Amino acid sequence: MTTEEYIQLRAFARVDGTYVGILWIASFACYLGGLSSPMLGLIAGIIAILSPFFAVKRLTKFRDDIREGEISGRRSMLYYALMFFYASLLFALIQYLYFAFIDGGYLMREYTSLLSSSDMKEAMKVYGITYEQMMQGVKEFADASPIMTALNIMTMNITIGIFLSLPVALVVKRGVKSGKME
Repeated sequence: MTTEEYIQLRAFARVDGTYVGILWIASFACYLGGLSSPMLGLIAGIIAILSPFFAVKRLTKFRDDIREGEISGRRSMLYYALMFFYASLLFALIQYLYFAFIDGGYLMREYTSLLSSSDMKEAMKVYGITYEQMMQGVKEFADASPIMTALNIMTMNITIGIFLSLPVALVVKRGVKSGKME
């Protein structure tokens, strides 16, 4: 891959990563709303599950429109992983802003309320988890600084992108001759 091709790949991955990041932000907003409205929670889950498939669609568009139908497995992996990297940066920024300036303890109040419900207490019993154990987890989450929360989630998202990039590359790669070096 030449320097120009690498710059091009990064530029398109950055744009597509922004689109994926916007989907994650919408999913997060629906998740927050879904704590009081189950329909929004369902929408949040659907968006989250479909976002890797949307990323595949963007990768195939890059392959077909920009790379003229040819892309190697390594280039596909890099593009997909970079998309997740850029999406994760945008999403981490929004999450930091949310937890630092907007949340004001809302999420923790909702979690505490949910864990205090009789249905949840029954479910915890089935799984052998005590209320105190769950509340300890909520407390640890609440004690984390907004930047640490955003960075932890960013790290998870980047890791997911790296792991998904291999199977995606195997499916998306096309048209590169075996003797051609990438």
